[in-house]
Amino acid sequence: MLHLAIIGSGPAGYYTAEAALKRWGEEVHVDIFDLQPVPFGLIRSGVAPDHQSIKGVAKRYDAVAQAPNVRFIGKVAVGRDVSIAELQELYDAVVLATGAPSDRALGIPGEDLGNVFGSAAFVGWYNGHPHFADLAPDFAGAHAVVIGNGNVALDIARILAKVPQEFEGADIVAHALDALKGSGIASVTILGRRGPHQIAMTPKELGELGSLERARPRVDPADLPPEVEDAALDPGMRKSIQHLRAFAADTPSDKPFTIDFDFFAAPRALIGDGSVRKVEVERTALVEGRAVGTGETYQVPADLVIAAIGYRTNPIEGVPYDTAAGRFANEEGRILPGLYCVGWARRGPSGTIGTNRPDGFAIVDRIAEDFPAPGNKQGRVGFEALATARGVDFVTFRDWRKIDEAEVARARDGAPREKFVAFDQMLAAAGKH
Repeated sequence: MLHLAIIGSGPAGYYTAEAALKRWGEEVHVDIFDLQPVPFGLIRSGVAPDHQSIKGVAKRYDAVAQAPNVRFIGKVAVGRDVSIAELQELYDAVVLATGAPSDRALGIPGEDLGNVFGSAAFVGWYNGHPHFADLAPDFAGAHAVVIGNGNVALDIARILAKVPQEFEGADIVAHALDALKGSGIASVTILGRRGPHQIAMTPKELGELGSLERARPRVDPADLPPEVEDAALDPGMRKSIQHLRAFAADTPSDKPFTIDFDFFAAPRALIGDGSVRKVEVERTALVEGRAVGTGETYQVPADLVIAAIGYRTNPIEGVPYDTAAGRFANEEGRILPGLYCVGWARRGPSGTIGTNRPDGFAIVDRIAEDFPAPGNKQGRVGFEALATARGVDFVTFRDWRKIDEAEVARARDGAPREKFVAFDQMLAAAGKH
């Protein structure tokens, strides 16, 4: 029997488990560890709450979790409850699928001012992640600035712009919905260092901005390149640019909320008196695809700033780490003998949820190359003995089912669930105290 430990129960983790089942069938035992008492990682706490169709992929992971030789082991902190070295002694292969849960720093003056957040924290707040439930952003001011030109920046702008009835069918948590109902925010500026042809925004997410009830997106026509240059783009990117061109051509309306795309704009400092009030921005120009400062600066009003500029993987003691890249140091997923990484922990925060599926299958191929025959490791039996000796009361998938049922039962009208936002709430629902 091959014993495989996967650290992280998000898309990369479950796709890796699926690949292991397809390759080895009943000849593998897979244990999926997670720090949280609930599975599915970014599907639960990262995907926008009004994108329920995307969250439907969790049904696929659910099917993997039902296999008798796959086990979810939640509420276990690797590095605190058990070390990587101990897991390597117990399992033939250990795969780090921990994602990239921490925000990259802006690295500019003033980022420690009040009401300045990274997108991992802010998205975690409105998605009910226990680590960010107490974030308490202040929406009293009129102006928000979102730094970044990817889909996460669009998600945040859309959430800030929506009226309460537009959250029908969403699983945004109650504390966030209540705060947004009283929001004074009336404008969002999306800052991007480069131009429209360099965005990492997909057509679906851009298109959603055009159909918001009270908000209208605006693009300065002067920021758009000549239309003839769109022909060199791939089809998806061309559709995205078509949305931006439509925003630029749109006639003024009486919608009171504006979402302004400010391209060729690099933030240089955040200015305020305890809390942020303005963003100092330098105009940039593209030089061989890179954004280079021109020396021209201006200020954008900002009562709330959210930086959506990327994420990094959290280091784990004893695991080689690439600080510059913000991920584990690896060669095609191999870190050390018997230790691997997959998904964002391997390649950095890039690609879509689906990108993790081929990544998971590829890492299983490498494990198969390295372990042509099963070893004599103890696997889950050994971990259970260790957990018992240390008093680690972990959460199983059956426990998660109870949490899931309780969240669905407490949903407000029109919502699929109301998430618990604290570990003790989750554990109580699971019958663990």
